[in-house]
Amino acid sequence: MSIKHDFIFGKGEMITRWYNILPDLPFELPPPLNPQTLEPVSPEDLLSIFPEEVVRQEVSPDEFIEIPGPVLDVYRLWRPTPLLRAKRLEERLSTPARIYFKFEGFSPVGSHKGNTAVAQAYFNRKEGTKRLTTETGAGQWGTALSMACAFFDLECTVYMVRISYEQKHYRRTLMEVYGSEVLPSPSTRTKTGSGILSADPQHPGSLGIAISEAVEDAFSHPSTKYSLGSVLNHVLLHQTVIGEETLLQLEKIGEKADVLIGCVGGGSNFGGLVLPFLRDFLRAKKSGGPQPFKPRIIAVEPTACPSLTRGIYAYDFGDTAGIVPALKMFTLGHGFVPPSIHAGGLRYHGMSPILSGLYKEGLIEARAVGQREVFQAAVLFAKMEGFLPAPESAHAVKAAIDVALEAKEKNEPLCIVFNLSGHGYLDLGAYEAHLKGLLQDYEPGVEIERSLKTLPQKPRVGDS
Repeated sequence: MSIKHDFIFGKGEMITRWYNILPDLPFELPPPLNPQTLEPVSPEDLLSIFPEEVVRQEVSPDEFIEIPGPVLDVYRLWRPTPLLRAKRLEERLSTPARIYFKFEGFSPVGSHKGNTAVAQAYFNRKEGTKRLTTETGAGQWGTALSMACAFFDLECTVYMVRISYEQKHYRRTLMEVYGSEVLPSPSTRTKTGSGILSADPQHPGSLGIAISEAVEDAFSHPSTKYSLGSVLNHVLLHQTVIGEETLLQLEKIGEKADVLIGCVGGGSNFGGLVLPFLRDFLRAKKSGGPQPFKPRIIAVEPTACPSLTRGIYAYDFGDTAGIVPALKMFTLGHGFVPPSIHAGGLRYHGMSPILSGLYKEGLIEARAVGQREVFQAAVLFAKMEGFLPAPESAHAVKAAIDVALEAKEKNEPLCIVFNLSGHGYLDLGAYEAHLKGLLQDYEPGVEIERSLKTLPQKPRVGDS
């Protein structure tokens, strides 16, 4: 039995610019709306939340944006990340498919989140910001921003979804090592959190609530900005270093991806992998020329929070309290509180507007998988390949195994590439629960129907 990896670091192929898909999209992204009037907001309106350069990137017409030198200097700590071939897994599955995974857990914080955290911290520091606030689910984004703030001498306050705050205390400790203040959300620090706790002192929290708290905090203090780890255009932009590297690494070994797979919560790691692979296809589509090959692209979400597979495409707030602009996206409703699964980073009610548009146009597909089968796939992957996936990343592992078995049935020698967006070594409590048979599967029903009835409707002026 062969145990050799194809291990492709791609040294000498450092990506020095981010790819911006906005000018290549075959549709116009609907504009964000003011949360009070539900009228379109201008880029200038976003300056109260984000630094000027981040706002510029959010709406930029430029196809590529150069990565600043200080950001590249930090990227070099872990980039390029390796592309690995899962030969042991292939042999275990007896599949003719070739399975590759891009290992973003190679970074100091153990996930892809540093790709945008470092950029956002740099732009904020350059423009005079003193403190950043943010939310985090499983803690990977909060950890990445904490590290980035330490590098660029910024204070950082992290509102961590309460159920993850309690489940994943080692990741909370790591944020504190980097110097961040970490609060369980809902908290008593904000009006939003206090109101929720007064109604339900045991509320498990959600990313939507944590976002509301972080934005309220930023609005309430001078020299403070808010930083978001997923969903928005500039976040996916920064993550495209993943896909750009993967393209070069596959080319180096003479491979072309037939199938691309990533887990999705808000969409950052998935978008970072797949958007560069759509570039040539979308440009040919817009020009009317011959269309090049487009890989099959699969977004994998939890059945507990299925925004693509069971949500609707509509304007909705990105946070529970309706403080931030409303976005046109696939959503379960901003009031939806997902069940307390261990993949905390996927417990978000909405999806990136870019990915929502691509899904609506049929350019990507989506599937939802249950928590128990996800952990079963993760354990098999760990036994075969050695690396322990984060619970979020394990959703991509599960889908890659399923596609490889489908290829076996059809005798198709597919090239499957998935993003292993983070390691799971700080998630061993979740694996312990799995091995003890304590995990449950969740498929919300009436909760989604009830939440979708709360979508914003005009007018909101004067609402309390």
